[in-house]
Amino acid sequence: MQTRGFNNFSYADIATELGITKASLHYHFPGKAELGQALLARYAERFSEALARIDADVPDAAMKLEAYACLYADVLRGKRMCMCGILAAEYQTLPEPMRKAVIRFFDDNQRWLADVVEQGRADGSLSLTGSADDTAQSILSTLEGAMLVARPYGNLARFNSTAHQLLASLTT
Repeated sequence: MQTRGFNNFSYADIATELGITKASLHYHFPGKAELGQALLARYAERFSEALARIDADVPDAAMKLEAYACLYADVLRGKRMCMCGILAAEYQTLPEPMRKAVIRFFDDNQRWLADVVEQGRADGSLSLTGSADDTAQSILSTLEGAMLVARPYGNLARFNSTAHQLLASLTT
């Protein structure tokens, strides 16, 4: 899903990747929607765990934002997209439970970012022109968009340049 989206992958793709039969996959996930929900839930859980590690390991707000941007860069480096970013492009064609999961992923990320931004505002390491929520939404949207634009060029430097500019605009 991170390379082709939901509508352009098949059970055969997943079965081949995992080295199992399509029948085994169908046994656990009778429909593509159930498989998509499971993949999305696993992705969101892993992303949430990465955010928890950043919280635990990185005390400074500006450095947390850099670590967050690195999560996106690492995905792009692997020639993949943020799963929810690619699914957002297909949003209107997704099953309703997947739509809700995409929104929940973005909302969770925006909340985490708003907390980090607020921490940076409080300790004076970040300078905001708007609310923490607006700034968090801008960070999330900019990084997701930067991935989309960098992808066809196959150029991680394009993403990194945008991420660096964004973070530099927030630091005092």
